[in-house]
Amino acid sequence: MHNAISFPPLAAPSARVLILGSMPGIASLKAGEYYAHPRNAFWPIMGELFGFSAKLPYSERAQQLRKHHIAVWDVLRACQRQGSLDSAIERDTEEPNDLHGFLSEHRGVRHIFFNGGKAEACFRRHFVRAQFPAPLRLTRLPSTSPAHAGMPVTTKQEAWEAVAIAANEY
Repeated sequence: MHNAISFPPLAAPSARVLILGSMPGIASLKAGEYYAHPRNAFWPIMGELFGFSAKLPYSERAQQLRKHHIAVWDVLRACQRQGSLDSAIERDTEEPNDLHGFLSEHRGVRHIFFNGGKAEACFRRHFVRAQFPAPLRLTRLPSTSPAHAGMPVTTKQEAWEAVAIAANEY
């Protein structure tokens, strides 16, 4: 069992969309980068949607998301878990991030997308009664994790097109 601590949010002040994961996996924690596992489909999908190479250095990929008004963070600030799987997160150790504070500072965010069911479940558990600064649309997307291999990447990408639409509509 190990303690996992999330990263700070990846966001520009102009963010319109927030993509929430649950907690970075071991590969991401070791690299200090969101979605660092080589088989995670997050960066290839974002690259296709926003016209950049998933092979760019991390700082440049992060800048591309900021440029397109996309913020990335996790629902959980900390938790205990064995390995990287969301299913291994020990529920009674979950500590949520300060989403209220984030949304107060990023008032342009109108849509939150969840990268998979665990992120949505954690959000609903920890923020079910939260009053946020602005009305929010909430959408669960298929997980980009390699553990969610039952769905082809092309099908995931079709669902994730909603992120590009939302980033451009506000």
